[in-house]
Amino acid sequence: MEKNQYIVALEIGSSKIVGAIAEKTSAGYLSVKHLQEERHLNSVRYGIVQNVENIKSSVNRILKNLEGMVDGRITQVYMGVSGRSLHSIVSEVNRSVGTTEPITKELIDRIIHDATSTPIRNHDTVDIVPRAYYVDKVATPNPVGQFGSSIKIKVNFIVAKPSLKLNLNRVMSFGIPVKDYIVTPLAVAEQVLSESDRELGCMLVDMGAETTTVTIYKNKALIYLSTLPLGGRNLTRDVMSGLSVLEETAENVKKNINNPLDPGNVSNVVIEGVSARDAANYISARTGEIIANINQQLADAGISSSDIQSIVLIGGSAHLGGLQQKMEDTIKIKVRKGQNPMGLNILNPDINRMEYIEVFSLLAKAAEMIEDGETCIELNKYADGPTFEGPQRPVGNDSEPEYERPVKKTASRPSKPSRWEKIRKQLSNLMSEDEPGEDDQ
Repeated sequence: MEKNQYIVALEIGSSKIVGAIAEKTSAGYLSVKHLQEERHLNSVRYGIVQNVENIKSSVNRILKNLEGMVDGRITQVYMGVSGRSLHSIVSEVNRSVGTTEPITKELIDRIIHDATSTPIRNHDTVDIVPRAYYVDKVATPNPVGQFGSSIKIKVNFIVAKPSLKLNLNRVMSFGIPVKDYIVTPLAVAEQVLSESDRELGCMLVDMGAETTTVTIYKNKALIYLSTLPLGGRNLTRDVMSGLSVLEETAENVKKNINNPLDPGNVSNVVIEGVSARDAANYISARTGEIIANINQQLADAGISSSDIQSIVLIGGSAHLGGLQQKMEDTIKIKVRKGQNPMGLNILNPDINRMEYIEVFSLLAKAAEMIEDGETCIELNKYADGPTFEGPQRPVGNDSEPEYERPVKKTASRPSKPSRWEKIRKQLSNLMSEDEPGEDDQ
């Protein structure tokens, strides 16, 4: 009988760290029950780890808590990659090929691998995603098995500043290795967007605390990825500085205004000493700037709004009141909120929340990547056997004799008669006394 596989994923964001465990059965059924998170402030800026030691301690605690939940030892993790410098660069690779042999997958992989031999200045390549294939200048969805004299591959290099992965490696230096790095926005897009979304044209917008990542698909291919240094915390800080309040107060005010993006219709109530209408003016202005920057990504990708059929909105800041409607009215594209991956069964209702969509997507993607028989957790093993009340003697085996309590030897002293033996002897003597002997007759 095949054993279930355990998958551990970590996502380090600008406001929190989340770790979770998924269990994959031999039939491919994937479920998640255990999740741990820790909130932090200023240790990660714009998705890039700044205070390695603080984040290392948090990650260590999260993993230890997860180990206690499953009674096992975590041996490796899958780590999400996201942050301010993460973006895509389009490149083309041309190669002449022989016409007598078909194009193979090995040839495609070799061409793409050769393309990575040229380093990109000041950036590390985190992933490579093919965008389009051309055989003899004719576009094709899959060149494998075709014949031709030339092949061109258009690829997306997903790159980031070296410090992004370098500091993630430093965080994990306490001993648990990273099995693989997964680009978080790509994992989310793969799990959350439908096939028709990627075919007809879709923009995935992940609006977090300090960054907003825009990922665009068209004709089933990734065509653009960019990370903006703007997020929900910018709205909070505008309220802080504009109204001279603490960040915690500004955050609470922001969350408790029904629709802060329509200041004219906000009731002039006071929340924690702050005018809701005044706060809404700051929030609305900054949100308008963020939406304008999101809209600009279409032009930067070389497409127009008519090429995109929908926008899918996710992230912690996506819950801002009125954001969905405001974005739809500004960009003129239908907007909907994303849902957790359909192929992942979330067994614990307490963690079935949209704020964990990134780590859930990482688990689902890692479940596709993990090899048969591999696991991220070694469960503790215990010997099976019958259970008895009270203290039990150790069970012996063939190699070691069963332990026996030593018996103290004495000189040939008769054993002490038991209580029943004494009674039996007394009865025997009485019966002998009652019967007449030969001399009495």
